[in-house]
Amino acid sequence: MTSLKQRAGEAAAALVEPGMVVGLGTGSTAIFAARNIAERLRAGGLRDIVAIATSRATEAAARELGIFLLADDIPREIDITIDGADEVDPSLDLIKGGGGALLREKIVAQASRREVIVVDESKLSPRLGTHWALPVEVLEFGWRSQARFLQSLGAAVIPREVDGVLFRTDQGNMILDSRFGPITDPTALSAKLGARAGIVGHGLFIGIAQDLFVAGADGVRHVRREGPSA
Repeated sequence: MTSLKQRAGEAAAALVEPGMVVGLGTGSTAIFAARNIAERLRAGGLRDIVAIATSRATEAAARELGIFLLADDIPREIDITIDGADEVDPSLDLIKGGGGALLREKIVAQASRREVIVVDESKLSPRLGTHWALPVEVLEFGWRSQARFLQSLGAAVIPREVDGVLFRTDQGNMILDSRFGPITDPTALSAKLGARAGIVGHGLFIGIAQDLFVAGADGVRHVRREGPSA
């Protein structure tokens, strides 16, 4: 599995050109893209690259790799962001947030000219929600009311914990993992969640990804939103 993730990450990193502002994604697949970018910088094949990290963990990794980071206020438009996903449907819509960085990931994605997703083929799904619960980031204040709201929409809700302790995002918020099952209308659900006070982010990424790199037994396949490419 690791070799598949590496192949996908490195294929996506090949899109990075000198002088770009690059969004660095969070997770086990996206880190391979960051490592490839760092290797090319050290070898002289890339220059004048600056980056925005989608999480504190990615920020720490980028500093260790020697990639220069811009300020968190994102002072420049991002040329390309390379990130992973937990589930991808045939329309290139996504569920993200398994690593807990969904809010920062979406801010960076929406500030990018091009959002590139890297996955192995196990993340492909006929319909979002088939294999993965939807992460919903909420303020701690009133979080049980958000859980009831999500339940009213048909979700089974579990507050995310790590080692028996409530998980906190980089923003200090909670995540309610909400299992809807296959989601019939992700766009409508996204709108309902976005209109709810106290919900500060959710893992539905609708109409955001332009490119998908999928690694499988037969190699890496590049799919663009307008159609597949070799």
